[in-house]
Amino acid sequence: VQLQACGGGLVQPGGSLTLSCGNTRRTSSNNAVGWFRQAPGKEREFLATISWNGGITSLADSVKGRFSISRDNAKNIVYLQMNGLKPEDTAVYYCAASLRSIGATTPQGYRYWGKGTLVTVSS
Repeated sequence: VQLQACGGGLVQPGGSLTLSCGNTRRTSSNNAVGWFRQAPGKEREFLATISWNGGITSLADSVKGRFSISRDNAKNIVYLQMNGLKPEDTAVYYCAASLRSIGATTPQGYRYWGKGTLVTVSS
């Protein structure tokens, strides 16, 4: 599994972004995938996870109602839709794949990590 996150950038407060996490190797899509973020000087924070078939999702309380996670296994892509962005959402965003079919809410539950993509929310 080789992951690559993309879609970050500069967005104004209240704006939206969609991050994509691609699996650059054409392997089976039976891994749960999670999204995390890390702001300077802070620990890596869980945001969302989705099971291998998309049937089970979980979101951190801090982003419920604003973020959503989905996946397209035919394309080997997992998405993180972010709406109502706030300056405190500024961070490097990472996607990660688990060895399990249902994801965890801690970084230790994920085996493979992609390079992060920077999201900056500022006017």
